[in-house]
Amino acid sequence: MTTLLQTVDLTKVYGREPNLVKALDGVTLEVREGEFVAIVGSSGSGKSTLLHMLGGLDRATSGQVIVGGKSLFEMNDDELTIFRRRKIGFVFQQYNLVPILNVYENIVLPIELDGNVIDKTYVEHIVKTLGLATKLNSLPSQLSGGQQQRVAIARALATKPSIILADEPTGNLDSKTSQEVIGLLKVTSKQFNQTIVMITHSEEIAQLADSVIRIGDGKIVGGTTS
Repeated sequence: MTTLLQTVDLTKVYGREPNLVKALDGVTLEVREGEFVAIVGSSGSGKSTLLHMLGGLDRATSGQVIVGGKSLFEMNDDELTIFRRRKIGFVFQQYNLVPILNVYENIVLPIELDGNVIDKTYVEHIVKTLGLATKLNSLPSQLSGGQQQRVAIARALATKPSIILADEPTGNLDSKTSQEVIGLLKVTSKQFNQTIVMITHSEEIAQLADSVIRIGDGKIVGGTTS
């Protein structure tokens, strides 16, 4: 499999001496196309900072993030915004659904914002796979946490991104629902040939991924491949 995402000596520094904090300290990693990778670390380990760098939501102090052969930090802000919208799907812990839009409208919103034609057959396939077919006219407030997270996953998939970045996607869910959501991420990753990078503090959730990268004090401290 080809490498889809890589970082090269990625460093993020906050503050100045003597109060300098290295949130990331020379992180180099590779993620292959179609892989489901979990990045595990405790609070303050640097995993959220790393995910923000991978998604172009923040810029590094030094080093590179390369997605599909393109360096994110060589783009200007407008280029990066467009690239992010078209090539990267995000799934956040807080769902980030628009409360006044129904399920279907939330799912297709990024496509419409980009001025693209909705691939209705593809969206219907995603909706069916995620068990949302009977909920398309519901508002987010009428859904359970697990259902809202399914909508967030559907929204991330709908734009056919190269990679999906999931930030503690089970953080607000109970254990049973968490297992279901990660199971669905695995299914969609295989079915729609999606590459997924997920950060989590849960070892149990991490073990459901294809491979695990462990981070501590801003550095990669280990990893496993299943």
